[in-house]
Amino acid sequence: MKAFLVSDNHDSLVGMRLAGIQGCLVHTSDEAFAAIDRVLQMKDVAILAVTEKAAEMAPDIIQQLRERGELPLVVEIPDRHGTKRGADFLTRYVQEAIGVKM
Repeated sequence: MKAFLVSDNHDSLVGMRLAGIQGCLVHTSDEAFAAIDRVLQMKDVAILAVTEKAAEMAPDIIQQLRERGELPLVVEIPDRHGTKRGADFLTRYVQEAIGVKM
């Protein structure tokens, strides 16, 4: 099993390629949807890494992939500029997912 990156910027793509992870570059929502669809056709991809900005281009399909609980595992990663999420994003995510305040 391998990982694949859908990135909105060239720097993240090159960095992941240096780590042995192939990927593609997207600039529009249509390109993001097409790239994710291609990845879903690949049976050997276990992890789909998506930069935060690329995930914003296709929020519906990203959410569907997370909720279905099957491979590939979807992981949003920050780009070279850092994360857009707040410091408490993990706590808020758990609260939304299971309804428990931490």
